[in-house]
Amino acid sequence: MNDMTGFSNFSEGMQTTHTAAPATAPRDASMEAIGAVFQISGSSSQILIDMEHIEALANHDDPCIAMVGQVGSQVKMRLGAMWVIANVRSMVVDRRNPTHIVADVDFLGEGHEDFGTGTISGFRRGVTRYPTPGSPIYPVSSEDMRRIYAADDRAHVQIGTVYPTRDTRAALYVDALLGKHFALLGSTGTGKSTSAALILHRICDLSPRGHIVMIDPHGEYSAAFEDNGAIYDVNNLALPYWLMNFEEHCEVFVTSEGSDRTQDSDILAKCILAARSRNRLAEGMARLTVDSPVPYLLSDLTAILSNEMGKLDKGTTSLPYMRLKTRIEEVKADPRYSFMFSGMLVADSMQDFIAKIFRLPANGRPISIIDVSAMPSEITSVVVSVLSRLVFDYAIWARTEPKRPILLVCEEAHRYIPNSTSGAGQSVRKILERIAKEGRKYGVSLGLITQRPSDLAEGVLSQCGTIISMRLNNDRDQQFVKAAMPEGARGFLDSIPALRNRECIICGEGVSIPIRVSLDNLEEHRRPASSDPSFSKLWQESGGEDEILERTITRWRNQGR
Repeated sequence: MNDMTGFSNFSEGMQTTHTAAPATAPRDASMEAIGAVFQISGSSSQILIDMEHIEALANHDDPCIAMVGQVGSQVKMRLGAMWVIANVRSMVVDRRNPTHIVADVDFLGEGHEDFGTGTISGFRRGVTRYPTPGSPIYPVSSEDMRRIYAADDRAHVQIGTVYPTRDTRAALYVDALLGKHFALLGSTGTGKSTSAALILHRICDLSPRGHIVMIDPHGEYSAAFEDNGAIYDVNNLALPYWLMNFEEHCEVFVTSEGSDRTQDSDILAKCILAARSRNRLAEGMARLTVDSPVPYLLSDLTAILSNEMGKLDKGTTSLPYMRLKTRIEEVKADPRYSFMFSGMLVADSMQDFIAKIFRLPANGRPISIIDVSAMPSEITSVVVSVLSRLVFDYAIWARTEPKRPILLVCEEAHRYIPNSTSGAGQSVRKILERIAKEGRKYGVSLGLITQRPSDLAEGVLSQCGTIISMRLNNDRDQQFVKAAMPEGARGFLDSIPALRNRECIICGEGVSIPIRVSLDNLEEHRRPASSDPSFSKLWQESGGEDEILERTITRWRNQGR
């Protein structure tokens, strides 16, 4: 504690300036002083609270006033015709005067005092003037909270109720939320998937002509967006293989390591360019590269590999050519890859594919759910890479066209943007990192959903202008989130381990000030299929196991759902 001697003297002086708390709460408890400012500093300051006042208000009808003096509650200080609002971050009993509490507070913002009523109006983030030591402290009422958190005229969606009020609605400002990216964090079982569905449903309801692409690694969101979304999986995605760039081609076709990988990649680049050049579209192109999204035939690629392998001046053995040719033929023949490497996907379908995936036009279904759960795990990262890169490249090349901003939502984001810079899946890591850093310039928004923020690539979370944090049980994850959030939100962040299910802390651009929210209940038919099974209930059921096994094994063998 800073300057405990001075603090004790101040505490004793406070006893003489404040009468004992009344036995019952006053009629307007929000205008009854409960303490005073003790120490002022730029970001975090200290206040002194009379414990008797807190006890007298504990049973007040207003839940905000009843909570005053607790960690996470708000207090206010009068400064001329202004109210300054602060959030209580931590508390400790004065060792020399046990009837008083010292609390660390973070200043949130300020608002005008309505003449005659004492209520707050015109609240804004940030503080222009600080109160002086000795200034009285007052509890913040539910009416104050309503005015503090009232949504302004900006486009917004309401997602829940501000804690601890009963009816103050929590608003997310859509343009600020999407314009600077957002992250939704929470441990497994905290209601993260349902919360993501809630936010996306609210956005879709507000913007039925929007353009949202969501990567769904577990197939749980299809049920949630049947009515207002387009669902794509291995059965109907039809992702043309020739949309891959060279790096993505290498992740699929090059299986060697070390110097052999470099050699195989050089050969593959030369042969892919030759295969693309055989398409009539290449004839009118001034500059054809290995990355150009021009269709080519896999049979042409293998034929070119065979021709190159037969040349006497190839400068190497035939082994690299054989490795590539064998791998391409394996992928082509494997039915699990047919959604991408089918012989039916050689036509120039780029415009139709982008139109359906990006919802151009939306036709009342503004969100595409890309279910990658049934795809082979070794190619999932490539699929996500292609889709993410198409979003970014489209935005770059459409800069001179009427704007069509796109939101890309990545569930299980730590799988695609890992903090490791080695190993497989680096193409998707690079493109998502680039979207995080540059996407907002081109109208591409990124939404990251993860239960392990500490496993994300360094710096990605700090690129998210809004962070929505549910309960995080892992201490390393908690510290990682605290490092990414603004300093003024520290008091809220300390409550992250104690959040209940379907509660969250929201900080950043998408809200006026940091806010703790009890999220709305989502209608049953709009929820993702992510609920935990009831073992005790389901293990009481039996019958039909033969049919279950038969149907399951059939789907298993056919690699279809």
